[in-house]
Amino acid sequence: MSMLYFLIQQTMFFSIPLLIVALGGMFSERSGVINIALEGIMIMGAFSGILFISSYQEALPGQPVLILAVLIAAAAGVLISLTHAYASINMKANQVISGTAINMFAAAFAIYVARMIRTVQQIPFVNQFRIGEVPVMSKIPVIGPMFFQNTYLTTYLGFLILIASALVLYKTRFGLRLRACGEHPQAADSVGINVYKMRYAGVMISGALAGIGGLVFVIPTSTNFNATVSGYGFLALAVLIFGQWRPGRILGSAFFFGFMKAVASSYSGIAVLQDLPIPSNVYKMVPYLSTLIILAFTSRKSMAPKAAGIPYDKGSR
Repeated sequence: MSMLYFLIQQTMFFSIPLLIVALGGMFSERSGVINIALEGIMIMGAFSGILFISSYQEALPGQPVLILAVLIAAAAGVLISLTHAYASINMKANQVISGTAINMFAAAFAIYVARMIRTVQQIPFVNQFRIGEVPVMSKIPVIGPMFFQNTYLTTYLGFLILIASALVLYKTRFGLRLRACGEHPQAADSVGINVYKMRYAGVMISGALAGIGGLVFVIPTSTNFNATVSGYGFLALAVLIFGQWRPGRILGSAFFFGFMKAVASSYSGIAVLQDLPIPSNVYKMVPYLSTLIILAFTSRKSMAPKAAGIPYDKGSR
């Protein structure tokens, strides 16, 4: 049972950032703007948050400094996403090219600034954020060891974001208008909805969540930030497509890919796998191979928002 608990906890560490970032991509694409820049925004969010933690964690206790870092990562994500929003919405630029430019810029910017500040590109921090056990909840049989022992505050943040995203998207006027702008922007405009503002809101929410996701990815898995999030922004796009742009399905696909990643990273501790004559590099390839295979079989049936990626011209009908 201990191995099962370990695998589930590892799956959570890898799944939660995928979940958060994919939900961010969902808001952007539901508004009609494709956000290929998730990878770059994750890098900027992780860079800002980890730099804050590295600078102030001696002055502040563990969890408060993490909460502040999450807010800073979200703010950094919003700022960088505004450039994508302006290029895509106001300038009507190709959204894939705009996102790719941000991805190229973010890593270079993080390396340059880190070297300016510390002479090396790595930003170290002390991981003092692990929660050994949650009082009372950790004593619940089975569920307690899985979800309330050796965990992180960011895990619960991910589930809160999931619930909030589902409520906002399907239970609010804002969510209805956002979805309308991604499906039929001309019809939305004809009833007085400002398509430009709604798309800006979608991209900004996407930026905030991607920035948070970048920080959430680094915290449980490392003690330094090296200007990379290991392709998680692109993997989150696969999770978004596999999840059909719906919060519930995105949760399932995030946990599937997170489990693949957990197996790839901890196979040496699994008795059944460690005895197999399979090179370690093959295990490292598993999450990405499974992504390609699943997308190959499911992309034909994908139900993307109809107006996603299509610039909206208010004057055209």
